[in-house]
Amino acid sequence: MLEVFFTVDVEIWCDGWVNIDQKFPGAYRKYILGPTPDGDFGLPYQLRVLKDHGLLGTFFVEPLFSTRFGKQPLEEIVGLIKENGQEVQLHLHSEWVDESLEPLIPDSTRKRQFLFQYSLEEQKRLIEAGISLLTSAGATEVNAFRAGSFGFNLDTLRALAANGISFDSSYNATLFGPTSGLMPNRIVIEPIEYEGVFEYPMTVFKDGIGSLRHAQLTACSYSEIEHLLFQALEEQRNAFVILFHNFELLSPSKTRPDRIVIDRFMKLCKFLEKNRDSFCVKGFRELHPTVVPAHTIPLKVDFWRTANRLVEQVYRRRLT
Repeated sequence: MLEVFFTVDVEIWCDGWVNIDQKFPGAYRKYILGPTPDGDFGLPYQLRVLKDHGLLGTFFVEPLFSTRFGKQPLEEIVGLIKENGQEVQLHLHSEWVDESLEPLIPDSTRKRQFLFQYSLEEQKRLIEAGISLLTSAGATEVNAFRAGSFGFNLDTLRALAANGISFDSSYNATLFGPTSGLMPNRIVIEPIEYEGVFEYPMTVFKDGIGSLRHAQLTACSYSEIEHLLFQALEEQRNAFVILFHNFELLSPSKTRPDRIVIDRFMKLCKFLEKNRDSFCVKGFRELHPTVVPAHTIPLKVDFWRTANRLVEQVYRRRLT
């Protein structure tokens, strides 16, 4: 069987940093609830679909926003995820550090977008704060992490180990993975152990026009995802990590449902439910990692599947 990780980064943004206190209530509704004239397609909808198909999702929840806006919205998010039997893990977007009402670290007056811009000691403190915020909001057994925008480095892994977090899923070969310091001069394709932490990298693949992409429902057609899953199974890969966000079933304007991505999401859930004998959808709690990398080359899809996705993406842009 192939272990599949359906990971969802849960975030709230105020579409800028001006007047965020006034913008936040609307941003919460938009990014978390996802209201549209055709119904709500935010986090509760995603949770309901996963539950209906008997699938486990790993929800990497960003908690630093609550140091500005209070704990109630974070408690609501954590409660929603737990009520639906899904897994809550830690996600940090360090852009929130300078917005906190109380300093999280001594040097907290300047905005730093990526976690790798912080020292080891600063990262330790931020991760400790993130764990505390999630735990106070009702999360339990937080043992996995993903850096915001995949902006991590080796100090991140050291800071995670110091805070008792065993799993990381911040390595993305299409973004900062190759410059993170993890396994220099090599693309990390499969889970490895490093600095006392098990790294579960984003699944990446070469598409039909030679571009390296990560497995994300807004960036891949369903045909590509299904083909990649079967290819990974056939090649006996150790893990398949899919990326999603709480707002990705909405149009870029967050005012309408994105029917193409909704279709991809529904098809993927039905596929994974139907093929449980081949694909085991897992989380990181009670995970017994397999870290004997057997592959160093990304998965591939053919030109025609990629061409289908390019046509879909053009159609999506016209709809939104």
